Order: sequence, then structure tokens, then C-alpha cells
Amino acid sequence: MFVPLYDGVPLRFTRLGFVTYGLIATCVLLQLALWRWPGQQGEIAIMAGFGLIPSVLFGQAQLPEGLVHAPAMLTLFSNVLIHASFAHLVGNMLFLWVFGDNVEDAMGHGRFVAFFFLCGLGGSLAHAAVYPQSDQPLIGASGAISGVIAAYLMLYPRVRVWGLAFKWIPVHIPALYTLSGWILFQAASAWFDPQGSVGWWAHLGGLATGAALTPLFIRRELRLFGRGPARG
Repeated sequence: MFVPLYDGVPLRFTRLGFVTYGLIATCVLLQLALWRWPGQQGEIAIMAGFGLIPSVLFGQAQLPEGLVHAPAMLTLFSNVLIHASFAHLVGNMLFLWVFGDNVEDAMGHGRFVAFFFLCGLGGSLAHAAVYPQSDQPLIGASGAISGVIAAYLMLYPRVRVWGLAFKWIPVHIPALYTLSGWILFQAASAWFDPQGSVGWWAHLGGLATGAALTPLFIRRELRLFGRGPARG
């Protein structure tokens, strides 16, 4: 398990990754509102109404009458913005804080917004395809952030990232090793823990979507895999 803390990569094209920070602020504010919702049953209702439930998405089940909810198709996106717990929120937001601003810088603000939610969509669809009859809501930005991780790895594989291995061992090693190890952990978990409480297939779907979209979304003057800028 790897927890990123700092990468030190300066922004080249923008002064501030305000979309990244805006997404973090949105997730935090929504979570605070969720926690202030009266009673645990209220929290569960919000997760059910705005999380992605595959059986509802595919028309095999229906939500209870009177439950405030988003249209089933919209939950492919709305689930990205809500989280199950404080640890879930902090873990996702830390990855987005460390890696998101550099990916936003490489793509531009508008394209990064689209990239983030398309990766979330890819993760949502992957989860729904693997568990089409599931009645459990999928929530969390992990699929979208997995796409951001894929983009960062493709853009900055040689950058040395500060972080904690196994939650407490300080490390300072290239992103190629830290993030590749993280990706392998997701794949192994999806294989060995298929019925677990974590949406591993959402992570893998977001990763695949991010890897596919990154070459299309980055600025034309950039090159992938640390090969340096293009010559004019």
C-alpha cells in the first residue's frame, strides 16, 4: 500500500490547478453536508439515491418510492462526488491533491474536467458490467482518480515521489515504481477479492479509460513517458 505525499513537479502552463482544488473542495463540502444529514438512515438514503446501483441502472430493480435520487444514468457521474467514510474521502483526495494539478497543467482546465468525469464514467461502467445484478451502491472518486494516476504515470514516470509505503515507511522513488505497484495491487485485489467492499473494477476501468484518453487530452507540445517536449 502506498500513500503519496508530495511530488515537487512545477506547473509549466498554468499558475494554479484550480479545477483540481475545486474538485477536492466539492467532494469535501458534499461529504460535510452528508455527515450533517439527520441520522444514519439519511446518509444511507443519499448514498443509495446518488450512488451507482447496477441493478437499478439496468432496470432490474427500483429504488423505494419517496427516496430522493438522481436519474439512474446520472448516477454514473454523481457517485464520483460522494464517499463512504472519512478515510475513504481523505485517501482519494490525497491522491488527487498530489497528482491532479500536474495532469490538469498538462491538459488544460477544461479538458481536465472532461477527462476526470470520463474516467469516472469508465470506472462506473466497468463496475456495473462486472456486477450487473448488484444492489449495493458504488460511491467514491476512485475510478476518476485512477484515470488521473494513469495519466500522471504516462506523463511523469521518472519523477521521484515522496510517500509512505505500507502507511508508515517513508520512501522517495520514481513514479514508475510506486504507481505501477499501486496498479498491480488493484489488479490483484480485483482477482483475489471479487466480492469485497471495494470497487476494484471501478479502479481498473478508470485506469484503462485514463490510459486511452491521455494521448488525446494532453497539450500537443507534450510527449508521453518522459520523452521531453516536441521540437517546433
